[in-house]
Amino acid sequence: LRALRLEDLRIPVAYVKTFQGPPHGIQVERDKLNKYGRPLLGCTIKPKLGLSAKNYGRAVYEVLRGGLDFTKDDENVNSQPF
Repeated sequence: LRALRLEDLRIPVAYVKTFQGPPHGIQVERDKLNKYGRPLLGCTIKPKLGLSAKNYGRAVYEVLRGGLDFTKDDENVNSQPF
């Protein structure tokens, strides 16, 4: 498989009704970040394994300094000793 494109997605109404929505909207996020009038940009730091805490912090610092608004923790954040 070299490529895949989702052309249609149907979610049952009964399932949709179980989702109450986020606890607050985009305006709260924009207010927290003091970013308005443009899309919010973020990323997940990769690789998710193998980075020391220092190198993970350096990567986060660099992407934020480069203009991204936030980073998302990956499931396994760097090489924790446990």
